Amino acid sequence: MNDLNNYFNDIRPYNDSEINEAMHRIVSNPLFPKVALYIYPDTPLEEIKKKFCSFRSVHDFQLNVMYDVILRILKNSVTEFTYSGEENLNPDTKYLFVSNHRDIALDATLLQFILNKEGHDTSEISFGNNLMQSEMVIDFGRSNKMFKLIRGGSLREILYNSMMLSQYLRHCITEKHQSAWIAQRNGRTKDGYDVTEQGLVKMFNMSGKGDIISNIAELNIAPISVSYQFETCDIQKARELFISLSQKYVKRNGEDLESILTGIIEPKGGVHYTFSKPVTREEITPFTEFDKNAIFSSIGLLIDKRICSGYKLWNTNYIAHDLLNGESKFQQHYSQLEKDFFIGRMEQKLSLCDVKGDKVRELFLKIYANPVDRAAEFKDSYPSR
Repeated sequence: MNDLNNYFNDIRPYNDSEINEAMHRIVSNPLFPKVALYIYPDTPLEEIKKKFCSFRSVHDFQLNVMYDVILRILKNSVTEFTYSGEENLNPDTKYLFVSNHRDIALDATLLQFILNKEGHDTSEISFGNNLMQSEMVIDFGRSNKMFKLIRGGSLREILYNSMMLSQYLRHCITEKHQSAWIAQRNGRTKDGYDVTEQGLVKMFNMSGKGDIISNIAELNIAPISVSYQFETCDIQKARELFISLSQKYVKRNGEDLESILTGIIEPKGGVHYTFSKPVTREEITPFTEFDKNAIFSSIGLLIDKRICSGYKLWNTNYIAHDLLNGESKFQQHYSQLEKDFFIGRMEQKLSLCDVKGDKVRELFLKIYANPVDRAAEFKDSYPSR
């Protein structure tokens, strides 16, 4: 185990033995007072520092800091937090959680809250190397069971890093006996149209020693659907999509961190998580009659079906769908007051955006409307609110 920990040193979370040193670095960082003020607004700074420096394990940090962070996020920016399907999870089984990806930090963070509440161990969390820039972010992340997902590079580097990630995920599930979370695609879904990248399923398979079916089944893939009533960073996503129509979108320095903070602070209304039934060997075994690419595609489609069928469609999804299509097909799912509020909120955001026009409005509406159509692709009729 120690040899493997050393092998994964560059990407793995901190071990318990590394936590106290990380806590001392965190409290010594010049930005720590601002972080402490957000988490514990009524507690003296020196008392908070003393508390941090007393931690000796990942569990200490998660239970005494991250749990408080999540409670504050829920209190300040979420009006309704619900989840369903938790009965599909066995506390004695370790899963590879695969979810749609809407918010950089919250998708996985709120999952940890649910797992803890339901008596499960928290999972490890994939976190892009583009987000781990500052020392304090790295220490916070790796103390919170985050492992580094390395993006970009040459083709050779991409292949090497994909194999490393595949090996680490398998190591988590089968040897460390830790669940892990990863998004179904590289980066957030900008347009609300959630799709599992075929390359992700191929990556899962890379480190396996058996056939594709055995390699995938060994990971205990558990799809999760994340549904936000008000999409975090919606206008930023619409802006990026609009610019990307005519040129390559280049992020500003600090844009990812800004998105993390916006996602945490911005009002989200209701948030719902659906835990679908995990992918089983029995249901993917029939795919063996396909060629290799078709097997990967079929597994990805199965994950898509679980995620998209598990959406909780909010009034905002139905309002946007009707506005986008100039109809009132779903008016039974919202009131005129709710529609007026959604339109007012959208118009205010559009007015402050530096790119203008009907196309930006269309892209904004699609962020909310696409889940309605995506859910319908996998159901005989549109699901009710």
